[in-house]
Amino acid sequence: MRDQKKIGLVLTGGGARAAYQVGVLEAVSTILCEAGWAPEKNPYDIICGTSAGAINATALACHADDFFPGLKRVVHVWENFTAEQVYRADSLGVLRSGAKWLSLLSFGWLLRTWKANPPNSLLDNTPLVSLLNRMLNLPRLDAALADGKLHALAVTASSYTAGKHMTFYQSEVDIEPWVRTQRVAIRSQIGVEHLLASSAIPLIFPATPIFCEGRREYFGDGSMRQLAPISPAIHLGADKVLVIGAGRLMEPALDQSLNAQYPSLAQIAGHALSSIFLDSIAGDIERMNRINQTLSVLTDEQRSKTPLRPIEMLTIAPSERLDTIASRHISSLPRPVRMLLSGIGGAEVRGAALASYLLFEKSYTCELINLGRKDALAHKTEILSFFSTQDTGQAENAVV
Repeated sequence: MRDQKKIGLVLTGGGARAAYQVGVLEAVSTILCEAGWAPEKNPYDIICGTSAGAINATALACHADDFFPGLKRVVHVWENFTAEQVYRADSLGVLRSGAKWLSLLSFGWLLRTWKANPPNSLLDNTPLVSLLNRMLNLPRLDAALADGKLHALAVTASSYTAGKHMTFYQSEVDIEPWVRTQRVAIRSQIGVEHLLASSAIPLIFPATPIFCEGRREYFGDGSMRQLAPISPAIHLGADKVLVIGAGRLMEPALDQSLNAQYPSLAQIAGHALSSIFLDSIAGDIERMNRINQTLSVLTDEQRSKTPLRPIEMLTIAPSERLDTIASRHISSLPRPVRMLLSGIGGAEVRGAALASYLLFEKSYTCELINLGRKDALAHKTEILSFFSTQDTGQAENAVV
């Protein structure tokens, strides 16, 4: 049996890069089952996700009563992905959104004269609605919370309307909403609209309307303006947190021996998306490490005077550059999407960062899943220690 400390799971954003997460989670569950855990037992009291990580988080939460078999079904979805399941990738669909969007940039003054309706995004993610409705059993989530199989689920999105970062959370027990600078928590019944909002990559996918606090607001990807990705898990009661990243933390450095070329638009866009999706989690992990280190040198009396508490963290992130992996699979993208990206350098190796977020193709996602499995299995000892029933008294941090 596990100790009374609540374990939180934090799944970051990253579009197609989120395939890495399910590989890690599958290996973690395999390790735990080999150590004697029942396959149906949910290891995570609190599950939090952002962007594509919010979709994974909610899918897992829906299977909190039968966790490992449910996780296998989520892995199966990622192992058999095609871009058409997420966005319109046919010629007509791309022409209606992407080509129109690029034309607006070039001939916006003329289109405005014609009073043409501007496109909402580069790509049309309508197919994702059908996938989510097939993939999720939200009544089962309600039952898992009511039966105590799960303590809380949280997904985050960014309000274009209010300019705030919002965390929507669902819990059977009463948890007081929190308010921080530019960050607000709202207790809500998690639905498909929250996941569409959380995963709406800026400019690439359209904003999603959500009615909250009596008014309609439009939301985009939760990774935007996300200053503290680990914070929701802690506010919801986690004492230990497993963070699964989607890049940067452990990636090998780029080869800078060659003279740089002027960056393409795709290279700049990929860099911007990486800043949105990857940098905040690294900064938050550093902040948590400093807080834990500070608390470790305080006396019991001093600790009692601060609301801060030590949080044990285990962070697993890719050991290889996902941009480099994506560059090997760009040809897997549907031809209309490749043609659209080629106009801005997105079909080149140096522009692969942008493609890495859109490559919902099984050749790419399967390689990321296998990398996730390998990275998790390489740290079996740390994983078993993290999920150990023994209370070590003082929190330690492991970044792997």
